[in-house]
Amino acid sequence: MASDKPTRRRTYSEALKVQVLAECAAPGTSVAKVALGHGINANVVHRWRQLAREGKPSVPAISSGFVPVSLASTPAPDPVSGADIQVDLRRGAIAMTINWPTSAAAEFAAWTRELLR
Repeated sequence: MASDKPTRRRTYSEALKVQVLAECAAPGTSVAKVALGHGINANVVHRWRQLAREGKPSVPAISSGFVPVSLASTPAPDPVSGADIQVDLRRGAIAMTINWPTSAAAEFAAWTRELLR
């Protein structure tokens, strides 16, 4: 026998949808387990995932957490300008400052490797 009461659909907040979809996106996660943990029918969560893949507005987009960043390039020092590589070495009471021309940076790298052996 059918009930005379009208059935009402449950509504879920956007924040809950985002949280559930993010949990489902984790590798090795079961959609059914996530849905059950939140007391939601798994079919509802599957529908949210489908809508999100299709870019439908009823389900908010999930952010991956990555934001594109543009990096400003730092100009390389001009070897003609007289800028040197400067290294301060300290061992106990002995302190030494090494200045090396940037035009010979490869030789400085080789010298440093030998020094640190």
